[in-house]
Amino acid sequence: MGIKGTVDLTPAMRQYMDIKEQYSDCILFFRMGDFYEMFFEDAVIASQALEITLTSRNKNKEGAIPLCGVPYHAASAYIAKLIDKGFKVAICEQVEDPKLAKGVVRREVVRVVTPGLVVDPDNLDAKENNFLGAVAADGETLGLACLDISTGEFRVTESRDKANFLAEAAGYHLREVLIPEDLKDRDLLALFSGSDAAGTVNRLTSDYFRRDDAAAVLTEFFGADTLKAAGLDSRPAAAAAAGAALRYAVETQKEHLGHITGIERYETDHFLIVDEIAKANLELFSTIAGRSKKGSLFQVIDETVTAMGGRKLRNWLSYPLVSPERIAERLGAVGDIKEHHLVREGIRKVLGSVYDMERLGARIAMGVANARDLTALGNSLRALPEIKRLTAELTAPAIVNIKQEIDEMPDVKSLIERSIADDPPLTIREGGMIREGFDAKLDEIVAVTRDGRKWIAALEEKERKRTGINSLKVGYNSVFGYYIEISKARTEAIPGDYVRKQTLVNAERYINEELKGYEQTVLHAEDRRQEREYELFLEIRNAVAAEIRRLQITASRIAELDALASLAEVAEKNHYVRPAVDDGDRIDIRDGRHPVVEKMNLTDGFVPNDVVMDMDRNRFLIITGPNMAGKSTFIRQVALIVLMAQMGSFVPAAEAHIGIVDRIFTRIGAADNLSRGQSTFMVEMNEVANILIHATPRSLIILDEVGRGTSTFDGLSIAWAVAEYIHDAAGLGSRTLFATHYHQLMELALTKDGVKNYNIAVKEWGDRIIFLRKIMEGGTNRSYGIQVARIAGVPDDVIVRAKEVLANLEKGELDAVGLPKIAKGKKDTPNRNKDQLSLFRNEDDDILEEIADLDIMTLSPLEAMNRINVWKERLGKKKPS
Repeated sequence: MGIKGTVDLTPAMRQYMDIKEQYSDCILFFRMGDFYEMFFEDAVIASQALEITLTSRNKNKEGAIPLCGVPYHAASAYIAKLIDKGFKVAICEQVEDPKLAKGVVRREVVRVVTPGLVVDPDNLDAKENNFLGAVAADGETLGLACLDISTGEFRVTESRDKANFLAEAAGYHLREVLIPEDLKDRDLLALFSGSDAAGTVNRLTSDYFRRDDAAAVLTEFFGADTLKAAGLDSRPAAAAAAGAALRYAVETQKEHLGHITGIERYETDHFLIVDEIAKANLELFSTIAGRSKKGSLFQVIDETVTAMGGRKLRNWLSYPLVSPERIAERLGAVGDIKEHHLVREGIRKVLGSVYDMERLGARIAMGVANARDLTALGNSLRALPEIKRLTAELTAPAIVNIKQEIDEMPDVKSLIERSIADDPPLTIREGGMIREGFDAKLDEIVAVTRDGRKWIAALEEKERKRTGINSLKVGYNSVFGYYIEISKARTEAIPGDYVRKQTLVNAERYINEELKGYEQTVLHAEDRRQEREYELFLEIRNAVAAEIRRLQITASRIAELDALASLAEVAEKNHYVRPAVDDGDRIDIRDGRHPVVEKMNLTDGFVPNDVVMDMDRNRFLIITGPNMAGKSTFIRQVALIVLMAQMGSFVPAAEAHIGIVDRIFTRIGAADNLSRGQSTFMVEMNEVANILIHATPRSLIILDEVGRGTSTFDGLSIAWAVAEYIHDAAGLGSRTLFATHYHQLMELALTKDGVKNYNIAVKEWGDRIIFLRKIMEGGTNRSYGIQVARIAGVPDDVIVRAKEVLANLEKGELDAVGLPKIAKGKKDTPNRNKDQLSLFRNEDDDILEEIADLDIMTLSPLEAMNRINVWKERLGKKKPS
């Protein structure tokens, strides 16, 4: 900073500078009594970011130091504001009693708050995890570790497929990422520079990610058995990422991480992979327009009543299953709860009284929980016996497992109920937390402060009787404290154990050992009470923290029950059915509905549709029809029904049979990404390339208007080639829905056995159309674009002219004298000599050239007949002369 050597600093300021030097990348919240104060550059930065007053220490004097501060009891809101703006905050507390301190009070940083290491519930989204991420590489293998210290969840995975790895990392929406300082991979750097963590990408020295160093950190924290059980001993990239994340967390949180009890290693191919593009296009968690949660699939299916249940459901939607057995188990549980209406109602009512046990447990283990947190936990534990009683009627294996693993924790509940007051204060230093009767020593201290007047009156009466002085009285003043006052006329009767304390005009004041002892007790009683309550609270909190693993298992089971009950509630409300899911390749949906669109206030109601797909004759469905008719809704709803079925949810349909899908790909719409120098068409082609490279025969591909980002002929050519590749390519042949305006693509059905044409039915009424929104087999060669333009409100003059141009286009490009017919209108009079010979090629020459270029060896009889018919029409059906 440079200030340290140029300003005459007080001992406290020298202490501040020494600590700040160790945390130079943080805003230092330096505890000074009832405030956290910031000085020098921190004060200037924080005052601007927090919009609070900037003042100075030694104001108006030479060497004035910039200063700002916030009350300690309101600090969480200010910290949250700084974290949201990308800052790190180091919390520096007084770690000794100022009354006992010799010289400056000892202070230490007790934890560092960063965007990825937030534990205050007011600063977290209740139904979303808050992950710190770490990325490491071992050769071509990439490792990803994600740690949520607000719950204790610790997940790791690795992959040699960079595209899959990037998709997985993007799915976590990491707010903070740790990467090696020498990382140069452009794709990874681009991913994180454009992510939620863009402002908090921490480049750490290579030793954080070194294989042996990372293994040592993990082994010391978990033990060698945990490392081996998680399979990290044979996965160096995942181990390196996990070691870096854990070491960073330990260094910033000062080892208060007892709730991180294990590591969950997973393989992405054990789940249905839905990358960020597909999640966005299918609007799983937010809408495309406005990025709103309202209007997303999650908003429709989320009826959870606990925060941890909401996070569990979100995880299930992010990671649908691919095992028919596991899917059937979850569907069975949902069905069991759905059929028991009163049980479901009772479970959801009781769950409503359960707090976020996962995050409460984390706060307790980290030593940041207050007495209200313990009260909330006690109230939650009180609900568990009733939850177990209500689930007794349910027999689905998944629910039986949940019941068996719910630990009612009667010992913990009893401890909290016996020790913590019903309505404790927010802070843990002011007393009022501990229930009367829990600790005899505390009760004695409380009694002294509460029953002081009674004790004084009793002493006064006792001393009057002992001395025979009826005028004796016991009093108190702030200067001399407690005293026994006797008039001077009776001083000869004072006992020998009285010691003179003060002389007045008409009286003497004394004190004896009993009153002196009481004085010491009373004067320090409040301090002693607060100190004793704090000691007891720490003991209680530590006792609960010792049972953290039991608490975590129970919390996880309660979260599962809440998520299952939510799916059952949604199925009942929205008339969903249980899908049949197996290892086959057939997708057969009867009267399927879009789960979000059907909830909208549609004038004519939602029109359900059927679909049949397989890997044989129904593998590639081409959907044609006008804009606004429902093509995009239809293809999306198929993908959503598949995804819902594989997450273990009932689905919006009359009947559904789903053959397992391993990945869902989407190419729907596009927007320019100017920040990366990518046009709409480039974005589109990048997404198409990703699909063609990574799709498998088990994948489900949703394509909407591929090729529309470039010229018509280029776009049609690309769309045709993409369709052929997906249908034909060795190892591909994926089940695909392709919505398009390129009617020429319908001809694929003539040459490709697996292609089927479908269209959105439209009823014509004069020159207007009515959308029937029903999927019909067969294609359509009309886009009804002009009619849609009329519906959209385009002026009539434009509509009339568009119809003229369309008619010209449909007749051919040039007229008899070589003028472009697209330019002709009813009012046009070509200024051309009618007798002038045409300089343009005639139709015969064009047809002869097409015949010369034709490869008759690859032409089918049907194609030959179609081409001959076209030539006849172009020649005006001329007969030979």
